[in-house]
Amino acid sequence: MAALTLWRSQHHLFAADGGAQSIATIPLDTFTKAGAATVIGIFSLWGLSQLIIGILYLITSLRYRSMIPLMYLLMFVEYLVRATYIPAFKPITTVGTAPGAVGNIPLIVLSLIMLIFSLLTPKVKN
Repeated sequence: MAALTLWRSQHHLFAADGGAQSIATIPLDTFTKAGAATVIGIFSLWGLSQLIIGILYLITSLRYRSMIPLMYLLMFVEYLVRATYIPAFKPITTVGTAPGAVGNIPLIVLSLIMLIFSLLTPKVKN
């Protein structure tokens, strides 16, 4: 997840459209120039947020393993909000289905399963 999050962050930070049209299929060409620039700026800020969380995932997996349940909890909440709250209350008009929208539900399930596994204590053999 750290690698995926870091890859996504660099695309949102460095792609000319921030990934808004090329990935998320937001029709930027139908917006005013200022409107498109605002959406691209917001996608860049999102990329920065993804960079920070990706670095935290990486640090957790390499050094602070006791924080792994917290990282799975954050991942679960993030993808749950992406899949439920945002589409219901703040929908984004697109001309296609973004890859992230397709992957939200499997990542919710995966992060919940991994959170549960990370909280289980192993049985000690005597």
